[in-house]
Amino acid sequence: MTALTRLTLTDFRNYESLSLPLDGRHVCLYGSNGAGKTNLLEAVSQLGPGRGLRSATLPEMIRKDALGGWTVSAALVNDQRIGVGVDTGPSTKRTVRIDGAPATASDLADLVRIVWLTPTMDGVFRGSTSDRRRFFDRQVMAHMPTHGTAAGRYEKAMRERNALLERGHVDPAWADAIEARMAESGAEMAINRAHVLESLQVAIDARPEGYFPKADLALEGKAEQAALRGDDFKTIFEALTETFRTTRRRDIAAGRTIDGPHRSDLTVIHRPTGAPAKDASTGQQKALLIGLILASAAALRAGGDGPSPLLLLDEAAAHLDADRRAALFDELAALGGQAWLTGTEAFLFEAFGDRAQTVRVDDGMAVPET
Repeated sequence: MTALTRLTLTDFRNYESLSLPLDGRHVCLYGSNGAGKTNLLEAVSQLGPGRGLRSATLPEMIRKDALGGWTVSAALVNDQRIGVGVDTGPSTKRTVRIDGAPATASDLADLVRIVWLTPTMDGVFRGSTSDRRRFFDRQVMAHMPTHGTAAGRYEKAMRERNALLERGHVDPAWADAIEARMAESGAEMAINRAHVLESLQVAIDARPEGYFPKADLALEGKAEQAALRGDDFKTIFEALTETFRTTRRRDIAAGRTIDGPHRSDLTVIHRPTGAPAKDASTGQQKALLIGLILASAAALRAGGDGPSPLLLLDEAAAHLDADRRAALFDELAALGGQAWLTGTEAFLFEAFGDRAQTVRVDDGMAVPET
């Protein structure tokens, strides 16, 4: 089981220095708005791959007036110690340590998988295609940490292709080389997305009926649909290569790459009504989103190829009635792993009982309560 038994921060956001002892249970953080509850969740999110739950840059997380960078470290329930930090030397860069020794982000991903839900995600179903794609890719990264690397390679190659397109004349040999790199990383992305979509749907179908409705998921994108049909990497790679080659003239006119995995979309159906999630009520969308996050965590645990997940739920309990809060806490307890939740008042977490540890947060301080 993955659970933190201590969280230590230095010069991170509004925390000059913090050493928070934990007992391995779920963690409920309460305090006034602006006290630093979400900052603690963001700190925990830095222990996984990617840029964290706010997608902030490394310098943005340095405490105001700090003389150097920031560090976030944690002790795990198995006595391992992990840590990340920012070196503000000649170039700002992220550093990773495991048990005091230098390590890589991929090493860290072998120990910690993180899934989160924040208030900014509430509008994901009604938002843009890019909003849904980012939301889904975050779930894919939790399951397959190398997905972020593949996406980064794809974006870099696409920027190079777009730079060629903007010139109005494309050298075929140069374009072929760039498009091959796009097709290679794009095929990997599509296969990753298809694999996680299938795992998520299985986990959704296995969830109990209750307050958080089930969803039916699909991916809109030729490469992803090919992967879902069972096409292999070579077939998807060749199809993407052909797409990029045959659309150059159109893309020159547009000045950008129009087709590819960067335009794919996640579609979600609210199963109880059969309606698209974007047409559901605000309350239905919130419940559906919580159900998706719970399913993502359950799929991670069922996969058996990595650690049980850490769940970060920012202000999720505040928008639920008492029965739904109790149902959420019961599902979290059944999942295993460790959940971190935030709220403005301690009473929001009463239904958790002794299954969770309550921590009072107040202006850069966090104090466990007995």
